[in-house]
Amino acid sequence: NNDKGPWADALPASALVPLGAVLLYVIHDLTQLDIEPAAAGVAVVVCGHSHRALIHQREGVMYINPGSAGPRRFRLPITIAQLEISGTSITPSVAGLSDHPRARSATRGTS
Repeated sequence: NNDKGPWADALPASALVPLGAVLLYVIHDLTQLDIEPAAAGVAVVVCGHSHRALIHQREGVMYINPGSAGPRRFRLPITIAQLEISGTSITPSVAGLSDHPRARSATRGTS
């Protein structure tokens, strides 16, 4: 929602992404969800917008928000997410980056 300009015009608002036997649906803002993930065969919905890391299961679909790996926002931790996929098995995790030197330098001067 803040990424604007010619470089961003080519990016879709959402995308179905097949990864082996698993189908992901990527969307910025979960409130803009325009499909029924379970009915579409989606195993994982990856979203952002809130910058709050989240792993949640609902109706057989995993919802994951990696948080934010950029400069600290809204006093939330700096995080990333990882999905380990083996066949149809999915293991999600969220990791904090606060101890990483680049994360510390990116947050200097913020409250």
